[in-house]
Amino acid sequence: MHDADGGADGGADGDAGPSAKDHDVTVLIDPPLWPAHGRLWSHLVSDTSLEELHAFAAAHGVPAHGFDLDHYDVPDSAHAALVQAGAEPVSAGDLLRRLRAGGLRITSAERRARRARG
Repeated sequence: MHDADGGADGGADGDAGPSAKDHDVTVLIDPPLWPAHGRLWSHLVSDTSLEELHAFAAAHGVPAHGFDLDHYDVPDSAHAALVQAGAEPVSAGDLLRRLRAGGLRITSAERRARRARG
């Protein structure tokens, strides 16, 4: 699911801001397993809505340019702060299953078609 060209390059540096645990938010994060640009990356997703995902990301310093159609790429250095802020840590497989179940997964074919259109 990681796009080596679209990874985020910072944010969520320990200043977690308001906690999502105080709200009914389902934002998920997988372990930093995906290598690119000399580091490991996680995926941050919502299994409910993109609006929820964007709001959580903005509130916790995840750069907008890290968004890749259905997820944010976040560096390993941001993982702990995002979990502390309320992102639910899940396995990569669980993240994908829940993203699909929520109807928010962009398939590889859809991703290629969107990029071809510009």
